[in-house]
Amino acid sequence: MPFAHEPCACCNLFDLFMVGRLLPMTQNILVGYFIYYILKQRKVPENLCNYCVMTWLFNPFTFTIGTRGNCEPIVCALVLWTIICLINGNVVQSAFWYGVVVHFRIYPIIYSIPILLVLDPSCFHSGQKPVLRVWSAVEGEKPKDGDKCCSLYNLLKSIFTRDRLMFGIISGGVFLLFTALFFHLYGWEFLHEALLYHLTRTDPRHNFSIYFYHIYLNYSNKISMVEKLVSFLPQFVVQLVLIFSLARDLPFCLFMQTVAFVAFNKVITAQYFVWFFCLLPLILPWSKMKLKWQGLSCILLWIGAQIHWLLWGYLLEFKGKNVFLQLWAAGLLFLAANVFVLVMIIRHHRCASIFKSVEHANSKNVAKLE
Repeated sequence: MPFAHEPCACCNLFDLFMVGRLLPMTQNILVGYFIYYILKQRKVPENLCNYCVMTWLFNPFTFTIGTRGNCEPIVCALVLWTIICLINGNVVQSAFWYGVVVHFRIYPIIYSIPILLVLDPSCFHSGQKPVLRVWSAVEGEKPKDGDKCCSLYNLLKSIFTRDRLMFGIISGGVFLLFTALFFHLYGWEFLHEALLYHLTRTDPRHNFSIYFYHIYLNYSNKISMVEKLVSFLPQFVVQLVLIFSLARDLPFCLFMQTVAFVAFNKVITAQYFVWFFCLLPLILPWSKMKLKWQGLSCILLWIGAQIHWLLWGYLLEFKGKNVFLQLWAAGLLFLAANVFVLVMIIRHHRCASIFKSVEHANSKNVAKLE
């Protein structure tokens, strides 16, 4: 009787390698499907849907980071699934998965206020699916004033609505439940690495951020907690401005928030770019920017500023050159490129609320019947 084959260590390592690579790769495809589904729900034409999905699937940043085993595509899939649940009127499911994704990766916490804003009672009625504003650039439809159901006034006027309370309680409860579970399993080390570490994180290398040089100069010294927290102030102000200006157009608001959050963060690495690339296809059908020349100039400027930074980073990391000041200047240029691209996108975006107010939708249906 032949001996049973015992798997060798190399086979086990290969299996782990394949699982670590295949899971993010399958999530890349799942993200593409979610993008397609959301666009079809908003009645975007088939050809345009396919082009938008291609900007995710064939993006060199997304498939490179996904195929190296990074978990960012999983986060993107959860974010998009939260949006899908929301547009289908499943507030409970949306809240559950939002709590999961914030536990998995803390940055989606910035989406909480825009989501609460769109859960306006004029757009969400009990037992009714919210009415989506469909793609209408071809017909030249313009959003009516009555469709502006996501404003600061409406939030303050009816902040404690059923849907908002339910979303906050469920998402917060799920987040705390998972956090408590893993704290029980792994203790303070988990809490520090998952949450508290981000408040005091300092990276003196591999960092696109404008704070890079300051972090490097003071890395050996103790940077005060106040100084670390003050670095979040520009992010906080920009986030508030974007939220209360763009929240009614939820996908656009989430995209702009994410780009700004990454651009003004204390630490920026290439994997963070995947966070907003999964949202980019959701706004393209509503953009008036032509690929030639405006779109192409934005792409080349953004990539060019990044390559410029990488050149100085290569001289520092691999050649040992003293180019810290030049690298910091390259970080400033990269921030300027991000801000310019954001301004261009806002100027050419055709902003429209994602949901119609129920009263407006009903009156429109009555008018059609008459």
